[in-house]
Amino acid sequence: MTTRTRILTGITTTGTPHLGNYAGAIRPAILASRDSNADSFYFLADYHALIKCDDPQRIQRSRLEIAATWLAGGLDVDRVTFYRQSDIPEIPELTWLLTCVAAKGLLNRAHAYKASVDKNVEVGEDPDAGITMGLYSYPVLMAADILMFNAHKVPVGRDQIQHVEMARDIGQRFNHLFGQGKEFFTMPEALIEESVATLPGLDGRKMSKSYDNTIPLFSSAKDMKDAISRIVTDSRAPGEAKDPDNSHLFTLFQAFATAQQSAEFRSELLQGLGWGEAKNRLFQLLDSELGEARERYHHFIERPSDLEDILQLGAKKARAVATPFLNELREAVGLRSFVAQTQVAAATKKKAAKAARFVSFREDDGSFRFRLLSADGEELLLSSRFSDGKSAGRVTKVLQLGEVYEVHSEALSFRVWMLGEYIGESPVFADSAARDAAIEALHIALKPAQE
Repeated sequence: MTTRTRILTGITTTGTPHLGNYAGAIRPAILASRDSNADSFYFLADYHALIKCDDPQRIQRSRLEIAATWLAGGLDVDRVTFYRQSDIPEIPELTWLLTCVAAKGLLNRAHAYKASVDKNVEVGEDPDAGITMGLYSYPVLMAADILMFNAHKVPVGRDQIQHVEMARDIGQRFNHLFGQGKEFFTMPEALIEESVATLPGLDGRKMSKSYDNTIPLFSSAKDMKDAISRIVTDSRAPGEAKDPDNSHLFTLFQAFATAQQSAEFRSELLQGLGWGEAKNRLFQLLDSELGEARERYHHFIERPSDLEDILQLGAKKARAVATPFLNELREAVGLRSFVAQTQVAAATKKKAAKAARFVSFREDDGSFRFRLLSADGEELLLSSRFSDGKSAGRVTKVLQLGEVYEVHSEALSFRVWMLGEYIGESPVFADSAARDAAIEALHIALKPAQE
């Protein structure tokens, strides 16, 4: 049976999507979500946004615009899980569990934190001036996003590879401390799409809101045309050959055109097509490509209740995974219900006290062994081999007298050690819950002699 790959992508809600966001991240991610062998998780990273932005109106508007953009772009919410990070309360709780195992030295090496410290030092400020715990612990929150859903692949830019590696480190640490042979967290891998387009902005630099050189994605046709008219070109007049390979305008055209359309446009530029007409061709292409999506976008913007309903359904799907998993993690670290724990312990103790017993026997090779059986006759422990019956009897007596012993879980079984020596192991159980119940029964069976 083929294992379905789980892919997770987060979108920080601090700005309005532009043409570069669409070509570089949104469009390829939507295409990838249609893979029938993948389970895709897409979320609005609005907790992350609080690290970068302290303007509530901007964050609220960005959440609305980004959600509308993804849906207008063709994201099929029946095929994927699409949710807001802030609608999943298990995320911040897992963040704290992971914070308690994350090494400070690891977080000290995070690129964003180091860059902020270096910038402060460069201008003579205190190294931590203006640095919040949100920025410092950003990698732990990102680890929680990824590990909560045990994502196999996380599409990121090269500047985010370190955060995926840190999620692996933190997840491995948790597995080691609390897994007892069980791997709670899958180790994620960063997925770098080398073919993803990085579009130039109006001035030729990378399209970015920080450079104020973007082309709006779903603004009105007039606003898009006005933005395209400001694309910087060279001074070659109509009739003079243009160089498509060094033209930002041609790069933008190529990102949305078919191979045939690109070839025809290239030919026309080489033959002297004027820049004004070239810009008009780009507008017509984009208007044709994005027109229907623009209408869908404005439909959602004008009906935020429709967006809210979709995101609440997405949160329900996400929490169907997150809630039981977090309960399992809470159990692992010791955050358990007193009532349930007492009931299970009392029932097991009563049963074990009545009938738990040691049974000694001799193997065909002449060695001696013993079994510890539970109240219903289930084998809890099979001892190692002893050269004579007295040695085997001595170990059972020491156990009954309450000598200190250790239980080590190993996958779906466990081993018992006493005074540094291996003395026996359990059978293989059907699942980890059955194994843990048997360990509890073992403790209770041996406890009366200790009291």
